[in-house]
Amino acid sequence: MIFLGVLLNVFITGSSLASASLPLPAADCLEAQLRCVTDPECLPAYRVLEYCADEEAVSPLAPESRHECLEAQGALLQYRPLLACKCQRGARREEQCLKVYWTVRFSEGKDEYHVSPYEDLQVGLLRHIDVAHMASIVAASSLPLDGQNHCLKAAQDCGLYEKCGSLRSEYVLACTKRVPGSDRCNRQKCHRALRRFLERVPEEYSFGVLFCPCADALCGERRRKTIVPSCSYEEPDGKPSCLSLQGYCLRDELCRSRLADFQHNCQTSSQSPSGCLSDSRAVCLKAYAGLIGTIMTPNYVSNSSTEVSQWCSCEGSGNRWQECLRVLHMFDTNGCLRNAIGALGGSPPRPVERTSPPPPRPTPRPVPTIQHDIIIANALPDLSTVDESDEEEGEQERQDFNVIPPYSKESNVGSGARGILWGPSLLTLLLTGVALTRGCQG
Repeated sequence: MIFLGVLLNVFITGSSLASASLPLPAADCLEAQLRCVTDPECLPAYRVLEYCADEEAVSPLAPESRHECLEAQGALLQYRPLLACKCQRGARREEQCLKVYWTVRFSEGKDEYHVSPYEDLQVGLLRHIDVAHMASIVAASSLPLDGQNHCLKAAQDCGLYEKCGSLRSEYVLACTKRVPGSDRCNRQKCHRALRRFLERVPEEYSFGVLFCPCADALCGERRRKTIVPSCSYEEPDGKPSCLSLQGYCLRDELCRSRLADFQHNCQTSSQSPSGCLSDSRAVCLKAYAGLIGTIMTPNYVSNSSTEVSQWCSCEGSGNRWQECLRVLHMFDTNGCLRNAIGALGGSPPRPVERTSPPPPRPTPRPVPTIQHDIIIANALPDLSTVDESDEEEGEQERQDFNVIPPYSKESNVGSGARGILWGPSLLTLLLTGVALTRGCQG
């Protein structure tokens, strides 16, 4: 008994020391705010900062008012839970949480960020994304498919998983539906649906659709149109100013936070094999994907490369030309992001242990319609040479997204314009054979 008591004491002591050595998780900003408003010493300073943040969002504060705001911020330095709080990506009250986060950081500059407002992903989750998710995407998309469009296959694989298929259909509908009485989409609904898709669908499906490797212009154009650019960021009057785009983003808590998360998690490093300071390409890709569905939605610049950028211009930027160029090339000059996208699009397959995908939804699909749709999808001309209006492009995207059948090896034998081999004639032959067999038995 004494021996068992000693062992139990050592185990408890060791567990306590191990727990003490682990960093404590950051408090949620909404929880920290709740504690602050019940503290008579914290509440007055926080209310002043709330007023300062609201006024600063409208117009720059006068020097006297700014001085009072900085004094209130200094008074909160001793209230650590509020200063160290974080928010959770995609949470139900994410935007309210982010408002608290930026309120207590009133005086921080808005040009460069070295800290993300979001909770750090757990080490185990990062390893799972890096090794399982990214490797499975690369391995699956690098298999020889007899010249099939890889992005079409990724979309079909997404359709096999109910959550991916339904959320993808949701954002396609939101981004292609016109507002009654106009020829424009509801961009706010489109952005919200895009964010839901990227936040709730596992990476092996969402990354497969976003970063599918392409060897021809048709595949590249489908990849570029994945996020429905005609609604998610393009303007009929031409490209907006990059500086104006950034200015709008910095006045929006969600966009500002996603931008800070990208700059924090995609910091480059020449000492890291991945080119990323965090040495995790998956984290950088998640941060990049987090910007999709915001004011600063990035995308592929063409259908023939993996280069990504903002859809904006630096014309007329005057003496802020260099500042504008930094915004314009924020993505295409980022080595960490470039290596992460390249790892999905060009790396050789690595052996991984993959789990079987979830079973498809039992939705009946008429054979003649599927055959016709596949022939259309594989026989389209080079879309980069077609000049279409916004409405025609939206209708074409709606067709591309909504008629995709599930992918299977049987349905893609001899892929290309030949389509599916199973058709009504084969079914007739099978039924005739059954009838003859029963006649002979009789």
